[in-house]
This record gives sequence, structure tokens and C-alpha cells, in this order.
Amino acid sequence: MKPNGRIIRAVREARKLSLRELEAKSGLNRGYLSRLEREQVKDCGSEQVRRVAEVLQVPEDLLIDTEESTP
Repeated sequence: MKPNGRIIRAVREARKLSLRELEAKSGLNRGYLSRLEREQVKDCGSEQVRRVAEVLQVPEDLLIDTEESTP
């Protein structure tokens, strides 16, 4: 699944969480989270999305990019 980095960053900032805090609460590496937000991760597992969504207190599907990419 492709994460929507813009939404992840917007929600994180709205919750006033730093990347360090998101790292500590999700257990995911800060560098990985930064790449997620910059949309440099093309595919991530459902476990990573679940952990971020749980910390941000949003539904998992909000963090997934649902736009179909055209070839």
C-alpha cells in the first residue's frame, strides 16, 4: 500500500507531534517516518500504517493514497 505522506505530516503537525515523538510512540525509525512524509516510500506494510494511525488517532485508510496511478 502507498502511504499519503502529505496527510501523515499534516495530521502529525496538527497533533503538535515532532518526528521524534512519533518515532518514540510508534516504534518506527525517524528516518523512515521522514521518508514516508516526503513520499519517498512507495510501498509500506499494513503494520507500519496501523502504528502511525494509532499514534495519530486517525483511521488507517486516511493515511493511504487511494489515487490510481496512470502508466
